[in-house]
Amino acid sequence: MRKRQAKKRPLLPDPRFNDQLVTRFVNMMMWDGKKSVAFKVFYDAIDIVDQKKTDEEKTALEIWKDALSNVMPHVEVRSRRVGGATFQIPSQIRPDRKISIAMKWLISYSRKRNEKSMAQRLASEVLAAAKEEGAAVKKRVDTHKMAEANKAFSHFRF
Repeated sequence: MRKRQAKKRPLLPDPRFNDQLVTRFVNMMMWDGKKSVAFKVFYDAIDIVDQKKTDEEKTALEIWKDALSNVMPHVEVRSRRVGGATFQIPSQIRPDRKISIAMKWLISYSRKRNEKSMAQRLASEVLAAAKEEGAAVKKRVDTHKMAEANKAFSHFRF
């Protein structure tokens, strides 16, 4: 690279749970810079999770973190051209990228659900992911299967 790598800016923790991970999630969910709307959607979703939860000893935030860790992939495939052919090469994922991908999948599959509001969609996707089911977890399983199928090409790793 010509320039040095950009410094990671520290995120302010969110006002309700005092957690930086929540702020990062809300920043990804935010549209058109409307952060207060995104926070309201997230907090409403957490309240819905709190009402619908079956596990009494866990808080809604812990359920959300469990869902996030269930969606997190450990390997991914990357395309690499070798001698005119394109190979899908499995590779490990950095910890911060794991979290980013998990958040992205959770948000995108929440948006594709067909409940009334975004808070309800997010809450139901979080509850499904916490139970190891739902579209986001299926995406992680498919990614792992693809990496397993292309394990033979791992010697092309960059």
